[in-house]
This record gives sequence, structure tokens and C-alpha cells, in this order.
Amino acid sequence: MKLNIILFVLFSIQTGFAQEHTVNGTVYSEGEPLNGASLRIKGTNLGTITNEKGYFSIKFSKKKNNQLIISYTGHKSKQIEIDPKDSDIGKIILELYESLDEIVISGTLKPVSKLNSPVAVEVYSQSFFKANPSPSIFESLESINGIRPQLNCNVCNTGDIHINGQEGSYTMVLIDGLPIVSGLSTVYGLSGIPQSLIERVEIVKGPASTLYGSEAIGGVINLITKLPENSSKLSVDSFLSDWGELNTDIGYKYSLSKRTTGLLGINYFNFSNPIDNNNDGFTDLTIQDRISIFNKFTYGDKLSFATRFVYEDRWGGQLNWEPKYRGGDTVYGENIYTTRFEAFGNYTFNKNLSFQFSYNNHTHNSAYGTTIFNANQTIGFGQLIWNKSIKNNDLLFGLAYRYTYYDDDTTATFNEILNSNQEDIYHMPGLFIQDEIKINESNTLLLGIRFDHNSLHGNIFTPRINYKLSNYDQTSILRLSFGTGYRVAQVFTEDHAALTGARDVVFLNDLEPEKSWNTNLNYVKKVYLKEGAIIDFDISIFKTQFSNKIIPDYDTNPNKIIYDNLKGRSISQGVSLNINSLLENGIRFNLGATYIDSYIKEDGVKTVPYLTEKFQGVWKFEKKWNDKNLIFDLTGTTIGPLRLPTLSRLDPRPDYSSTFSIVNIQLTKILKNTFEIYGGVKNIFDFTPPKNSIARSFDPFDKQVVFDNSGNAIQNENNPYALTFDPSYVFASNQGFRFFFGLRYRIP
Repeated sequence: MKLNIILFVLFSIQTGFAQEHTVNGTVYSEGEPLNGASLRIKGTNLGTITNEKGYFSIKFSKKKNNQLIISYTGHKSKQIEIDPKDSDIGKIILELYESLDEIVISGTLKPVSKLNSPVAVEVYSQSFFKANPSPSIFESLESINGIRPQLNCNVCNTGDIHINGQEGSYTMVLIDGLPIVSGLSTVYGLSGIPQSLIERVEIVKGPASTLYGSEAIGGVINLITKLPENSSKLSVDSFLSDWGELNTDIGYKYSLSKRTTGLLGINYFNFSNPIDNNNDGFTDLTIQDRISIFNKFTYGDKLSFATRFVYEDRWGGQLNWEPKYRGGDTVYGENIYTTRFEAFGNYTFNKNLSFQFSYNNHTHNSAYGTTIFNANQTIGFGQLIWNKSIKNNDLLFGLAYRYTYYDDDTTATFNEILNSNQEDIYHMPGLFIQDEIKINESNTLLLGIRFDHNSLHGNIFTPRINYKLSNYDQTSILRLSFGTGYRVAQVFTEDHAALTGARDVVFLNDLEPEKSWNTNLNYVKKVYLKEGAIIDFDISIFKTQFSNKIIPDYDTNPNKIIYDNLKGRSISQGVSLNINSLLENGIRFNLGATYIDSYIKEDGVKTVPYLTEKFQGVWKFEKKWNDKNLIFDLTGTTIGPLRLPTLSRLDPRPDYSSTFSIVNIQLTKILKNTFEIYGGVKNIFDFTPPKNSIARSFDPFDKQVVFDNSGNAIQNENNPYALTFDPSYVFASNQGFRFFFGLRYRIP
């Protein structure tokens, strides 16, 4: 009997030891080992932490526990199942919250996890744009798939932002969720925003008029500025190119009281070196002198208020242009003085009720050759938002009002009855309702509708529906959206071709608001590889159909731009794919491609719109050497053929651009985490548009052109192609290969 008891005890001890299992592995983040990461066996107090090499070793019971939880500050916790047969788990990769689960507001007008948002929102942090520094956010956006900065003027180099092939006037640009850049500032408002103060950029592709009203047909670009309390005490970022471009951003945090913190930002850009590498007699890049002053402060968690002042003096044209030639026909130049003031903010009454407000005034004093264009625009906006959760319903109610004052010295504000100039004043009160219904953990439905009353165009309704389906860990997410949008057009403020060059502008009828219907299917898949790599796949299929679309007609008469509402239909559809990957050894890459099929069909005739690409590709490759504090960046974009506005059948310039690529490289050295030196090459393949992009650049006032009785140019020995001066044939910058060098410094 005693022998049996002894044998039983020995067997029990052996069995107990046999049930204990030791495993080891390493924990990494962004290619580097994590020192001090916490590991514990689920449901027990057993745990350990990693050493300086990210290594750990831990014992667990095969019988009771096989779930290991890994966590680290600032990272998303991870839970894995341990295979009792394995003693070496290998690499475990933890992801930063910044790249995984950002808080976004653009899709639903309230803070929500990006993964939980029923609206697909793309988020790009400040570090993304550091890979290819530029003097304005306008140029920085070229690295984003489906987003294309489009130059609209060969002479003054102004432009707008296209989303999925749709014109820039359909893109709404917000600052901190408020409609700041629109109307008259569409062309110039993206310059002078201090990039060092931008926390992130959120992008919603597809109509968002239900939340934001007019202009949000193609999509929304929301520039989120930093909170003063989260900013560095001092930050400076300045770079210089071998063309002579100088850009400086300064940020300074200050305190007014215990509860009030402020952030002052200054951006200065100067280019004063006329260059004509294509020998057409015109500046390749406009001469610019711009200063922007930004100030933002917060009072506790109640009030956020910001202001921005921008002044810019720019000119482009013949190299010998001087201010004394402004508005005359001796030497051609386009000279623009811009003064702009903005104020915007948010006041929170309680956790459910808040008030957003903005005000901006834009003064424009310009001369395009002999055409003088002076304009003034004031926009006031206020919006009261109430948010309430009831069971599975998250309700959002909004009351909005927008006031627009616009005046210029063109036919756009000429009253034929009074035979005098008369400013345009718009009043637009609005109401919107949104309900986000959480059906269960995997299914979410978002319903929304907006009603606006435009004092000139009457009542406008814009509904939308969004549906989200995900698996339990949200590594696979499917989003389906349908919505409508509308836009009240202002041709002279949005289409720069209406002002530049020698063409006359003709309106066949009073322009009615444009409307659109959009469908978007988006699928996101996150894949974890055994080697520790993480790959994100993001694919979207989209289609937008327009009615009443306003399309400039360059073809009927080469001396005119004719505007009218389209009697037929306009379709923009396509597919886009993004692949983002974080590999071991500090390697990260982003690849994107968008195919676009756009066409206009009227009276049975199908045509391709101008300046709409068939294909766009973007790529970004980053390699970090953390032991040497070095970062190498390779960025680039490829644009497929664009249809270009030629003057006639005799015009020798191609109707379509060739496919072209802009590729940039940069190397950054970090010193003591407070000082960075960076430099590189932009446009390493030295791509530039054809040298004859400006038609008859030697005769900008058509003094040598012979016209017939109908105003058409006559073909002769001096003018074999019957052309007139025209700078509207533009699709890319004339800046070729160039070096740049910069410094960054910050005091935490």
C-alpha cells in the first residue's frame, strides 16, 4: 500500500513537470526590438518582460493556458495562441496605434476609430510628407494614390486638387473640419499652410455633401492641425533648392494661463530667380514671395480657436517683365496680389453639444496680360452639432448656416438690367441628420440626409447610405457607400483658364447647380506573415455620374471658352489599389495604382474630358538604419495620358500627353533626436513638358496674328498652323532635375 502511494506521488510530480512548457521569442516594432514589452499568460499572474534585444522566455501550463498577451505603451496589444509543440515563437510584431487605429473625424463629423468608421477614411501623418518635402501642401499631396495636384496655368503656376480624376472644383478642402478653402481661394488657398503644424491629413473619396454641403462632390481633404498642448516647444524646418527656392516653417508653443495654451506658426516662401530652361521666353516657375502667419490656442477642453493670415505676391511671364508693364500690352505678365484672413474654431458646451464656426476673407488683385481681375470674397459659416447615443443608435443632428459675399469686375457679377456691377450674396441655411446603427459587432449601417436652402437656387436634398461589414478582429473590412452631392459653380474663381490667355469667355445660359450620384465599394485586408511582416491591402471600386455638369468647351471656337450645363451625362468610374507593408530591418513601402474611365456623352457623342488621367501610380520606399540614425526615402508618381486642349486641327501639339514619371530621393540624418539634416534630388529623370506648351509665346498679344471676319486666325507664312497665344496646354511643372538641402530642429 505504501509503495502504491509513493508511486502515485512520483507519477503526479512527473506529470506536473511534463505539463509545464517553456517558450521564447522576440518582440519587434517597426523593424527594431522592443525593450520592456510586457508578456503574460492569459488568466494568470504569470508574466515577464523583454530585454534590450526584445528577447523573452516564459513558462506556461499545457493543460490550462495557451494564450499569450503582449503589450507595449503606444502599441496595439496582441494575443497569440502558443503551440505546445513549439519552443521558439520567433518574431512578434507590435503595431503603433498611429498606423493602426487612428482617430478620424472626416467621415462622420465626430471622433471615431478609423477601423470602426463606416466611411472609408485615408489618414496620412506628418512623417509621410517628410519623405518628399515641398513648400506647400498642394505639392505634398502628389504622393497619395488617387490624388493629383493639377497645374492649370503655364504662366502663373496655380492649380487645384483632383480626386479620382474629377476636377479640383469638386474637392472640398477643410482645415480642422471647417470649410476654409473654397470659391475664390480654391486656386490659392492651399499655399502658405505651415506644414510643420499639420498633425495629419484625412481624405474621404466620394461625395460628402450630406455633412459638408456644396463643393464636396469629388471628396474631402481635411487638414488637421496640431493641438498646442501636444506640440513641441519650438520647431524649425527650412530647405533650399538649387533653383533658389527657400521655404521656412517655424512653430512655437506658448502658455497664456494654466488652462490656455497657444501655438504660433509662420511659413515663409521665396523664389526670385527667373529661369527659362525651355527657352520659350517665359518663366518656368513663377516668382513668388509669400508669408503666412498661423495662431491656434485652446482653453481647456472647451474652446479651440485659430487664425491665419496670408499675403502673396507672384508673377510669371516674359523674362523682362517688370511691375511697370502690369496690365499693358508691351511685355506679357501675370501678376497676382493675394491677401487672405481666416478665423475658425470649435466650442464644446458638453459631451453632446458643440458649435463650429469659421470666417474667411479673400482679396484678389491681379492682372493677366491686359485682363484686370479684382475680386473680393467673404464666407461666414456656423454649425451647431448635437450627438446622442440611444441603445444601438448613434445620432448626430446639425444646424448649419453659410453666408457668401462675392464681387469681381467681370461679367460674372454684371447685372444687364441695371447695366452695372452687382455683388453676389448667397444665404444657405441647412439641416442634416445622421444615424449610425450598430447592428452587431460585425455590421454597421450609417444613414444620413441633408437639406439646404440656397437663396438663389432653392431647396437641395443630399442623402447618403454607408454599410460596414468586418470580421471579429477587423483584419478584413468591407465598406459600401452610396451618396449624392451638389455644387454651385463660380467659373471665374475656379477655372483659371477663364482669365489667362487670349480666349473670350462665353456663357450660353445661367448656370444651374451641378449634381452627382456616387457608389463606392471598399475592401481592406490586413495580413500578418510568419516572418513578422505586415501587409495592408486596400482596394476600391468607384463610380460617379453627374447631371448639369459644367464643362468648358475649348473646341467649338479656338478663340473662346464656352460654358454651359451639360445636356447629357458625365461618368467617372474606376478602381484603385493600395498596398502598404512594414517589413523587418526597418523597411517600409507603399504602392498605389488607380485606373480611371471618364467620359462625357451628349447627343449620342462620347468624348474624353480634358486633363483626366487614365492611370495614376504612386510609390514610397523607406529604409531606416536605426543604429546610424539614417533614413533613405524614394518617392515617385506616374501619370498616364491626359487629353490636352489644342487650338485646332492644324495645331502641331499632340492631343494627349505621354505617360510620365516624377521620381525623388532623399537621405535624412538624425542627430540626438532634436536635429535633422536632410537632402536629395527631385525629378531625378529630369522630366519636363514639351517646350512648345505655350502656343506662340513670342507673340503673347497676338499682334502678328491675322484674323478673318469671324475672329478666327488665318493660316499664312508667318502663322503656318493658324495659332493664337494660348498657355492652357499644361499638365506638369516645368521644373526638372534639382537638388535640395534642409535642416530641422525642435525643442520638445
